[in-house]
Amino acid sequence: MKLEEMLLTPTKKHIPRWIILLIDLSICFFSFGVAFLLRYNFIVTTDVYSVFYNALPVFIGIRLVTFYLTKTYHGIIRYSGTQDIIRIFTTLVAGTVLLFVANYITSLTSAEGFFLMPHSVIVIDFFIALVLMTSSRYAYKFLFRRINNTNDRTHSNGDRLNVIIYGAGDSGLLTKRTLEEESKNRIKVVAFVDDNPAKAKKRIDGVPIYHTETHLEKLVKENKVNEVIISIQNISRQRKKDLIEACLALNIKIKVIPPVDKWINGELSVSQFKKVNIEDLLERDEIQLDLEKISENIKGKTILITGAAGSIGSEIVRQLIPFYPAKLVLVDQAETPLYELENQLKEKFKNHGYSKTVEIIMADIRSRQKMEHIIASYKPEVIYHAAAYKHVPLMEDNPEEAICTNVHGTKTLADLAVKYQIGKFVMVSTDKAVNPTNVMGASKRIAEIYVQGLNNSATNTSTKFITTRFGNVLGSNGSVIPLFRKQIDEGGPITVTHPEITRYFMTIPEACQLVIEAGNMGNGGEIFIFDMGKSVKIVDLAKKMIKLSGLTLGKDISIEFSGLRPGEKLMEELLNDSENTIATHHPKITIAKIKPYDYEVISEEVSALIALIKAHDMEILVKKMKQIVPEYISNNSVYSSLDVVKLPS
Repeated sequence: MKLEEMLLTPTKKHIPRWIILLIDLSICFFSFGVAFLLRYNFIVTTDVYSVFYNALPVFIGIRLVTFYLTKTYHGIIRYSGTQDIIRIFTTLVAGTVLLFVANYITSLTSAEGFFLMPHSVIVIDFFIALVLMTSSRYAYKFLFRRINNTNDRTHSNGDRLNVIIYGAGDSGLLTKRTLEEESKNRIKVVAFVDDNPAKAKKRIDGVPIYHTETHLEKLVKENKVNEVIISIQNISRQRKKDLIEACLALNIKIKVIPPVDKWINGELSVSQFKKVNIEDLLERDEIQLDLEKISENIKGKTILITGAAGSIGSEIVRQLIPFYPAKLVLVDQAETPLYELENQLKEKFKNHGYSKTVEIIMADIRSRQKMEHIIASYKPEVIYHAAAYKHVPLMEDNPEEAICTNVHGTKTLADLAVKYQIGKFVMVSTDKAVNPTNVMGASKRIAEIYVQGLNNSATNTSTKFITTRFGNVLGSNGSVIPLFRKQIDEGGPITVTHPEITRYFMTIPEACQLVIEAGNMGNGGEIFIFDMGKSVKIVDLAKKMIKLSGLTLGKDISIEFSGLRPGEKLMEELLNDSENTIATHHPKITIAKIKPYDYEVISEEVSALIALIKAHDMEILVKKMKQIVPEYISNNSVYSSLDVVKLPS
């Protein structure tokens, strides 16, 4: 039986809300009576009875109103947690304050100036009611679990799954108890593993603790372990990655516990256990940014972001909003993604003055008239240019569209940046611009060359043009990971173009943080290269995703090789070796050593390329691109014939 099946329990009927309300009111009635008895030392006279019965309707009425307004009876009792207790406390405090107010009003309106009830009764009642209402919820919760576990043990089919918990701290102990309670004791925690050697060979809740140096394979085999759960809260990304890799090698499932601040009502439940994704294996340690410098360059400024609804553009927006820019002008031509971005930002950043900060505009960067109107109206001080066509096979079939957007669109924006004296222009490029083998990469390289040339031109007196270059980002539109995930969900096969193809990967937040950091440090004319780590073999990536999905390669799903697509490389390049780059103060950012381009020459070449679009002759267009970028050698493409050098006869 699978672990997930053991954790799924039939839906139990909950106690109706009106019964919970009735119980709470009964507790209040009882506590009010006991408070009177304590106040009068259990000596009950006719006068005491009279005061009690006169005050009772007001007391119950106030408690009923406060319970109704705060919905204390809406929670599911067996899941009561810290937030429920806080709600009860604040509700009783509010009711007690109203009782004091009612007491004073009564004293002012009565002829004799008598209070409705003694003040001490109100205070005593508050403490008794608080103890009884909170303890009643925990008592029910405890009894429910005990009865449920007893029934489950009676009807259990005897199947058990063995689990190892990584992390023998408070979180690990809570994880163990949650597992055993919610799984009806059909899951057994056989061991804890912890990095702290002082905990080794000890026990926690009766379970032995092993140090991480213990051979995991031996521990797993001896205990017939089915799953490992990472419960430690401060685990490094590298340690987490190593542990996941070790479990995958042993065909052991693995889950992680969310951070404490994301536990529901301050308590952990099995439903919060998270499956490991391939992103957990590829992400790296958090980047250290110069937040003070970024804040200085962003706060109070107007910033224009193109391609704002795309993977990179939208994340740049999310990264910038917390630095309180005066205005973010978000430009994109994709209607639905732009609408979705607007809704996401409204919800996530409502406390950052979203309505005043963000301006969403639907526009095409290729329209000079439209873009000039936007720039002239908002007068941005920084432009982040992320708009681009980036799908290699599509652009190989549609070179004129690649040139229209990636070259002409960039030229239009860059020229307007100079005209309106915008301080910085940060362009998002790609590793496919290095020694390009396809139309898309070549179009981005031409855009790089143009902005580099414009940076040093005589016409540019104020704008710093900065280019950032990096590889694939996890989860981006068109990324291989969402494609593989979709193919796995559909039962396969997973299609990989070539058994030896490799790619660099970076998370979207990491890439955007480095874009912002590079934009801050740039002085104009640089092409910043990001440290992408080690390249990843795509077929290995597919195999790991299959394992993480709980499937077996060759049995549940297969991998098929479809062949390299037009223009596709086996390996991408970043020019990040020491001979071709210059170091910066940031360990993950270097500057490419690229020869300078004369603006007059490149401007004339780019204008000639754009003019050729009207002819709709793809071969002429690509031939011109190859003239501008001599290192552009087509690979597996119909344009490879243009690279053949004819020797004289």
